[in-house]
Amino acid sequence: MTFSICVREEYETERGDRHRRFGVAVTTRLPGVGTLCPFVSDSGAVATQILVNVDLGARGIEYIDDGLAVDDALQALLNADDSAPQRQLHGVDGETTFAFSGRECVDEYGHREGDHFTVAGNMLTGDAVLEATAEAYAANAVHDATDRATGPRAVTADVETDPLAKRLIDALAAGDLEGGDKREELSVQSAAVVVETTESHAVEPPYNDLRLDATETPIAALRETYDLAERGYRDTLERYEGAFTAGSLDEVSE
Repeated sequence: MTFSICVREEYETERGDRHRRFGVAVTTRLPGVGTLCPFVSDSGAVATQILVNVDLGARGIEYIDDGLAVDDALQALLNADDSAPQRQLHGVDGETTFAFSGRECVDEYGHREGDHFTVAGNMLTGDAVLEATAEAYAANAVHDATDRATGPRAVTADVETDPLAKRLIDALAAGDLEGGDKREELSVQSAAVVVETTESHAVEPPYNDLRLDATETPIAALRETYDLAERGYRDTLERYEGAFTAGSLDEVSE
């Protein structure tokens, strides 16, 4: 039905400020996955899938925001859920990871845990989907490093490191190339990517929250939408540089 990735990255800006960011990317052969699966805050990231219960994601993030570890938060929710055997639930917080696949999930299903990310999927063509997604992300992770492609006003065209949102889309693409969701009879699909950071939210890059709710080419469509949003954001920063610097619309010219 779905495969997704949850990520935590710890990084340092060029000014020496330490931050964390969290992200989820997901795709499925059903419409509207972005309304159901990904939940992200500046404290953690959670994905809920197969027999979806959005409360697991929403309450999981609430618990993490309140200071619970992701494994304690999500396991407590599963312990109280009679349908837990049909759920997949995974995520990350500021320190740890958690991944669960119920025994009644539909083959092929499974999950992977890295040091600071998790991957899970069900109704897949095979385990290679999960492996490819995890490996593609890990190969391009920006963790415990200085990152120039960050901050609300980052101009990403001039740096080598891609923003997390783009790297998450690339990870989905790698999994999709290995077969992805096996239900080829379902042509209407969807995909989403969401990223939050502990950096200032005065200006939020639009490419950090993107959804394609109904398309036959979810990964390609999400990538195209990302490219357009990133380009438009750079154009906006350039066009209204004075207003952003001054923090006032008085600097906006016709």
